[in-house]
Parts: sequence; C-alpha cells; structure tokens
Amino acid sequence: MASAGTWGFYGRQRELNKLSDVFGRGRWFFLRLTGRRRIGKTTLVQRALAANREVLYVQIPDSQPSGVIGAVTEAMETFRLNEERYPRPTSLIELARLVSKMARDGMVVVLDEFQYFSRTRLLEFTSALQAEVDQLSANSEEVPGGLVVLGSLHTEIAALLEDRNAPLYNRTTDEIALGHLNAAAVAEIVRSHANYSAEHLLFLWSLFEGVPKFYRDCFEQGVIGADRKALLQQIFFESSSPLRYEAENWFLKEFRGQYDVVLKYVARNPGANHADIKAAVTSDRENEKQVGGYIKTLTDKFQMIEKRLPVFAKPKARKNRYYIFDNFLSSWLAALASPVAAMNFRPVDQLGEDAEARLKVCEGYSREKLAAQLYEERSRTGVGDFQLTDRIQGYWNSPDTEIDLVALDADHKRIRFGSCKRSSADLVVGAKQLDGHVDRFLKAFPKYTTWNIDRVAIAPSVPDDVRTSVESLGHIVQSIDELLDGVVA
Repeated sequence: MASAGTWGFYGRQRELNKLSDVFGRGRWFFLRLTGRRRIGKTTLVQRALAANREVLYVQIPDSQPSGVIGAVTEAMETFRLNEERYPRPTSLIELARLVSKMARDGMVVVLDEFQYFSRTRLLEFTSALQAEVDQLSANSEEVPGGLVVLGSLHTEIAALLEDRNAPLYNRTTDEIALGHLNAAAVAEIVRSHANYSAEHLLFLWSLFEGVPKFYRDCFEQGVIGADRKALLQQIFFESSSPLRYEAENWFLKEFRGQYDVVLKYVARNPGANHADIKAAVTSDRENEKQVGGYIKTLTDKFQMIEKRLPVFAKPKARKNRYYIFDNFLSSWLAALASPVAAMNFRPVDQLGEDAEARLKVCEGYSREKLAAQLYEERSRTGVGDFQLTDRIQGYWNSPDTEIDLVALDADHKRIRFGSCKRSSADLVVGAKQLDGHVDRFLKAFPKYTTWNIDRVAIAPSVPDDVRTSVESLGHIVQSIDELLDGVVA
C-alpha cells in the first residue's frame, strides 16, 4: 500500500504474476493483452518488465503504412536503439522482420493498439508477421525475447488473432484480458488517499468504476478525497481538467448519428427495453431495423451496451433491458457531457450542481452493480456466507414486481433476494416492499418455496438503530464495508 503522498500499484497481482512468468521464461512468447483504454495495460507491462530488459514500445496509429512506419521510427529513436544494429524499417514487411530480429536478440517488442492492423491497408504486416512468428515458434528455446500486442477494441483484435482465416490465427502463446479493478482495489485506493467512507467509495466507483487512470488523475489533482462538487469541478469543469475531453478522445468521436442517440438514451434511461429505445430514436418504420442493428453493434461488437435478462428468462425472451456497460461512459452521457459542453455559457458552480444531481440518479443502478460484483467476488474467493452457483441477476416481470438482486446456491438449495438502497433511511420501507416482490416471485416459480430463502437489505452504511429495525423484519442487513470484508484487491 502506498503512503498518502505517493501513488502505488493497486490490484492486478494475479495478472502481474502471470506476465512476469511469461517474461521470465527465457524463450519465445507472443502475448495478447486486451482491455479498454485507460485500464492499465501499458502500466502492467512496464511493471512486469525487469529494469535491465531492452524494450521497444510503439503506439500504432490508425493510419496509412507510412504513418505506422513513422511511428515505429520515432519510437526507435526515443528508445535509442542503435541504427546499425536495428536499421529503421521502410515497409510493413521490414517491420515484421525487425520484430523477429529484436525477439531473437532477447528484446520485448510491445505494439499498442494492435487492432489497427485489421485495417485492409495494413493487413500486409500480419501476413509478413505470420511467417516470422512461425519461424520463432519453431525455434522457441533459442529465442529469448518476444512480442506483446495490446488491444482496446475486442472484436477487431479478435478478428486478427482468433479468426480461422486470419494469418495470425492460433499463434499467440499467452493471453490476458484486463478488466476493471475490483471494488476492493478501489477501496484500497480511497483508503490510501482520502478520508474513507462507503458513501465516497460509491460516488467514485459510480463515476470511474475500476479504471486506475481516472483515480490517479484525481490523486494528481489533489481531489481524490474532496467533496463531490469540488472533485467534479476540478476533474471536468476547469480549462485544464484531465477528463474534460476523455470520452470524446476515447471513442465517442467515432460514433455519430443514431449510434450517439442510442448511447445517450440508454445512459439516461438505464434498464430501457428494445421497444423503448426504438420508440425514442426513430419515428418511422423504415428506420426500425437500422436501430436494431445499432443496438446489436453497440452490444456485440463494441461492448458499450450490456443486454440483461431477468433471472431464469430464456435467451430469446422479450424481457431484455439495456444498460451502458461502463460506469464512466454512463456517467458522462447521462450527467456530465451536457454541463461540460455549456462551460462557456453558464457559471461553473451551477453546472457542477447540475452534474452532481444527475450523478445521484446514475448511482441507482451502479449500487446494484457494485453489490452484485462484491457477491460474485466473495463467492469466487470463498469469502462470506453465500456461495453462488450462477451469475447474480435481477428479476422483473411486471410494473409491480422488481427485485434488485437474485442469488442462487443450487448446491444447498438456497436463494437470496436483495434490495439495494443509496440511503439507510430507505432500508425499512425497502425491506417491506421486497417481501411483496418475493411473494410474487415465488408464485411465478413455486419450486423455490421449498428452498432456504434469504432476504437481504444493502446500503453503503447502516446505523445500529436502522439495522435493528430491518433485522426485526427477518432481513439480513449488509453494508458495503461488510461486503468488502475479506475480499482481496
């Protein structure tokens, strides 16, 4: 753990150990490391590499071959690679040969944004690299170095490495998929650099989820422990704010027209169904199929929207709901984009207040998401009193039946229903409402009436008097800190 004045390395220990093992083998490796932008792929590679290991890191531009060659040449100059030993490439074929030579010399070559090689104009490189990789693999014990490819668009990098017709199909030796930091790691960050409270943790997690770069931005700006309004103003509403253009630079500039409309609608209406989205973004039947295609692309290809079904629903059931997959994207589209765009026309204080009010609405779904994540993490690591046999899900069936969380332990015939509230003051009313929802659920699924049934009330923090009142109704009470207890960062 870092001191309050220094930034540390949080979470990722399992991935770091695997990466260090790959780099320490002393033989050829071709590692694929994927994850969304800002998730910490480059930092992880840097930490795993020994200080005396020679490295070439290149961020591949979405460009013509000449642009890629230019980026490689600049990187070679930056890393001060001897030009006689490593002549600068003048073509994509020569670049593939350069990668091979460096690996044979024991170097680690890191190609970031590797998915851009899926562009037709750059495919020559993957074909040339295939021949080099096959030779390196055939003599792997004699090749002390290797290649690391980083990718932020899953579908495109998968097309390069998983498609049976792709030149590099089945060539990687190792793969790591880097997701968000888990909630325990985020809690460690907050405890290290702020006056910790579960409410402040929920605020930060709802805003940034598990993207380490965003927490570091807050740390470097000195506001990671600041109140909500001060943090938002410093990070988003100043002329030099580090995240003022983050969403646009990350991906949104690539989405215009109906894609943009769909994303904004889902962000502002979490849990919207397919019909809701279609009705909101089109007024004529001619465009209905197109809107369905936009939803499918955003869900399957770019993984920006998540489709969820109620527990026990069949895959093709027409009860799906859609949510923005990433908390930061959801917060940006639903609460921050419009106020930030109005910075030159309205007082910053007013814009910050507007954004803060909108973010409180966003926290409704994010607290359910956080509780579900913690339940799954506790089960995966054998912590706590409930072992899951299925993914934790919600349940909805009609306007009068809504359950935030349904957890199953089929091995012991145990089912747990959960209600998540932002304030502990709402737990008693929420517990009484949950009882009615559970009764209707059990009428729909009578087989579970013979199981052991738990009802649980969840809030960031719970005072003793509220805990006593809720427990008197026969409900288990859990705070965020209780769910965090024992979970490893």
